Amino acid sequence: MGNSALRAHVETAQKTGVFQLKDRGLTEFPSELQKLTSNLRTIDLSNNKIESLPPMIIGKFTLLKSLSLNNNKLNILPDELHNLKKLETLSLNNNHLRELPSTFGQLSALKTLSLSGNQLRALPPQLCSLRHLDVVDLSKNQIRSIPDIVGELQVIELNLNQNQISQISVKISCCPRLKVLRLEENCLELSMLPQSILSDSQICLLAVEGNLFEIKKLRELEGYDKYMERFTATKKKFA
Repeated sequence: MGNSALRAHVETAQKTGVFQLKDRGLTEFPSELQKLTSNLRTIDLSNNKIESLPPMIIGKFTLLKSLSLNNNKLNILPDELHNLKKLETLSLNNNHLRELPSTFGQLSALKTLSLSGNQLRALPPQLCSLRHLDVVDLSKNQIRSIPDIVGELQVIELNLNQNQISQISVKISCCPRLKVLRLEENCLELSMLPQSILSDSQICLLAVEGNLFEIKKLRELEGYDKYMERFTATKKKFA
């Protein structure tokens, strides 16, 4: 991509606070954006070939509310990301991420996190520190089990579709705000699904198709009636 074209994008972003440069074959984060650290609110560099984010630059976008780098080649995130104290939406679908930096839990304004199609092998514990997190998409990763720490998650919707999950901690029923739990196409036996999800949780939409049991067997479990009450009440609310 030519310098003049990039310069034009930078000039536009200076006025609008939005920098969008998708499908351009970029292999690195544009260093020209350094000039815009104090006025950018949205950056979208999806569908490129970016492998890393420059630590010295990325942490300076203190007003940034939305960062999208879907469909790139990121395999690591810098610790400095935690300086983005106003960041509300982070979208990193279809990269090569295996873990999140230890400082990730300091992204205190984060509401929506999309990490579908990465190489995560476990539920990142840092997510439990994010008190305003509403929606998390961890679908299409390599997660095998959901540990006790899940009970501290504040999310409303958790998408774990298309992982390799065979075990779930009963603590998932303790999530105070969890309404939607997606577990489609995993490796769950019915005996491994905590019954308290049905009888004693806030969950009103449980999606479990494509596991190692028939859905009709789920309907026979103790607590299913209570779950259906919540499901129906929610449906009516949005009807």
